[in-house]
Amino acid sequence: MPRKKKEEEKEERSKEEGKEEKEEIGKSEEKETEKKKEGKEELLVPLEDYIKAAVHLGTRAVTPGMREYVYRRKADGIAVLNTKKIDEKIALAANLLTRYTPEKIVVCCKRDAGHNALEAFGSAIGAKIFKKYPPGMITNPDLDTFFEPEIVLVVDPWLDKNVIRDSAKVHIPIIALCDTNNVTDYIDLVIPCNNKTAKSIGLILYILAKLYLEKKGIKRRLDAKDFYELEEEPVSGKEKESAIEIISKVKKAREEKE
Repeated sequence: MPRKKKEEEKEERSKEEGKEEKEEIGKSEEKETEKKKEGKEELLVPLEDYIKAAVHLGTRAVTPGMREYVYRRKADGIAVLNTKKIDEKIALAANLLTRYTPEKIVVCCKRDAGHNALEAFGSAIGAKIFKKYPPGMITNPDLDTFFEPEIVLVVDPWLDKNVIRDSAKVHIPIIALCDTNNVTDYIDLVIPCNNKTAKSIGLILYILAKLYLEKKGIKRRLDAKDFYELEEEPVSGKEKESAIEIISKVKKAREEKE
């Protein structure tokens, strides 16, 4: 076969391969765009789950330490938290927790609404849990119940203030689920969220437990229903569009800043 003809055939094959590659890239980009439109981009759980659990709904009061997490206010004055930041902070908290062994983690939740999720979390990863923390337990060596944890997770900085004060005294890192009305003093890592309802608390503790086990390489199946239960009714288009808008604006602002 003449050399010129071989070169022409090679060039033709190269064009065809390049065309196929472009088509594949195009399909991939379309899928990615679709994910972004649906609000599925980089989220730890489906956006619908956050909305159903009302994780993003705060209170009418907003403290200085929580202003950066508020996206807007509803007509009734309720502050709406930034869904993307909630997701990012949960991921950061999970990464931090995995640095510690279960027996060195203390989780406190005085709020009744979070007790079922608290027990499920403790059972899932083996952490020490308290519905009511005994003051001095981590600061007073003379107590029979004295214990030295390496990290503390609290569900409400106000209700669980005793363990926050004690942890701050002995310089133990503190992760806290914080609603818009919470003061964030002494807290090392804030997870902005609705920390008032069983669904919201349960969903967040479920995600944290799931990520902890995955990152530790522990194969243990978790049942989300042990932590929380969500209604099966679909999320309204308006609610979903609002949450997606928040995520999109945050990403755009970050890209412009970079």
